[in-house]
Amino acid sequence: MNISSIVVQTLPKFLDEVVQDLKNCEACDYHMHDEKGRIIITIEGEDVSEELGKMKIIEAIPHVIAADMQMAYSEDELDANIKVINNSDAVPTLLQNEDVEIDRVIYHGDLKKKDDELIDFAKSLSNPDGVE
Repeated sequence: MNISSIVVQTLPKFLDEVVQDLKNCEACDYHMHDEKGRIIITIEGEDVSEELGKMKIIEAIPHVIAADMQMAYSEDELDANIKVINNSDAVPTLLQNEDVEIDRVIYHGDLKKKDDELIDFAKSLSNPDGVE
């Protein structure tokens, strides 16, 4: 099951009409809007294909300027990532060894690239040495 949040944009003069159309639409669930014409909805689907179909329905509503996915949750991905984390050692051997010289430790992470796959992160935890 996938759940995604969508920001729908319309002109303020069409806001009430678009909000009502979204409330009546079976493809999504309406949550909130502001006076600038931004509307928050969510869609659900068994897979990405179903979600894309629902996005097309929303984009076809009269006076919708844009419908952009902001956040997505995939139950299958979450389950797979939880398995990886549960099957890995949460504290690398390197961090448990008080005799390792800290200047020899190789840091493989990068906070600027925090979108890397969780699986890659978990695999890096399995490096028993972690030093050059």
